[in-house]
Amino acid sequence: MKVNGTHYRSIWLNQDGWRVDVIDQTRLPHEFEIVTLETLENAARAIEVMQVRGAPLIGATAAYGICLALREDASDETLEAADARLRRTRPTAINLMWALDEMMASVRNLPREDRLAAAYARAAEFCDQDVATNEAIGRNGLKIIQEIAAKKPGETVNILTHCNAGWIATVDWGTALAPIYMAHDLGLPVHVWADETRPRNQGAALTAWELGSHGVPHTIVVDNAGGHLMQHGQVDMVIVGTDRTARNGDVCNKIGTYLKALAAKDNDVPFYVALPHSTIDWTVEDGVRDIPIEERSAEEVTHLTGKAEDGSIVKVQVSAPGSGAGNPAFDVTPARLVTGLITERGVCEALEAGLLSLYPEKADG
Repeated sequence: MKVNGTHYRSIWLNQDGWRVDVIDQTRLPHEFEIVTLETLENAARAIEVMQVRGAPLIGATAAYGICLALREDASDETLEAADARLRRTRPTAINLMWALDEMMASVRNLPREDRLAAAYARAAEFCDQDVATNEAIGRNGLKIIQEIAAKKPGETVNILTHCNAGWIATVDWGTALAPIYMAHDLGLPVHVWADETRPRNQGAALTAWELGSHGVPHTIVVDNAGGHLMQHGQVDMVIVGTDRTARNGDVCNKIGTYLKALAAKDNDVPFYVALPHSTIDWTVEDGVRDIPIEERSAEEVTHLTGKAEDGSIVKVQVSAPGSGAGNPAFDVTPARLVTGLITERGVCEALEAGLLSLYPEKADG
């Protein structure tokens, strides 16, 4: 996708061929800043403080984190320590674990002198695969938007999304936003309701920034407005991403997604989830029961960061002094509330049978 007319991925190798450049998402939408990762700890911290976020991008960053660790020392001890450090950064997004499993499998059994080159090659492959996967998700989701548009010719298709599942959350294209970009580029009249997504406001900051940069009509709404919009016929479909999808079709996404799914069900609004294969956790039978939910810092709830009138970026407290705050980062939407899962292989029901119809190789575990 493009920023000020220039194409960017969300992560890429620096010109020196070994350091890793990422867009600092904590500075968006007010400042566009590129951060260079030079060490394992740089990569781990970038994931923890959410300079990079979004399940696919977290996985790609972790892959390059292994590379940066091996630059320092290609020993077994360093490799195992790097793997352990990166696994501790975010507990919910399964792409992180999947990417690290793949990286370890690619380099663990190689001679030390071959590990570094193999690691960089595998990380680059991850990134290219992610772009191709998300483009395929976009094409499959586009068909759904086209079907809705055909039923209301000449009218705008209104799509509600929660959090950010655009290109900035992946290496490029995005998951939930990829079909929207494709529909817009084809000239279909689409409009996006972008939930603000408290407490970190990824919808207001990142989704709106992306859509605005690409010229897609959109409106930011408070998180609690979705049900109202659906009641009044102002939402044709909901499409969100996911950080982990259970074998039974339960989906774990940014906190508040479950409430959108309930409102959509009550108002007969189709609720779709866009995801790559790497986000499916085939070991989890029941997402509501078994997916771990990350609890983040209370300060994300009690304080907000924004742009002051003088142009400076400031943090302000919005809560009552002395009050505690809970901050579960995700919730799980039961499969019964999901109209369909949009993957790179096609669209299926949110059921184990549906997923296995697209991924039959997983039938035996």
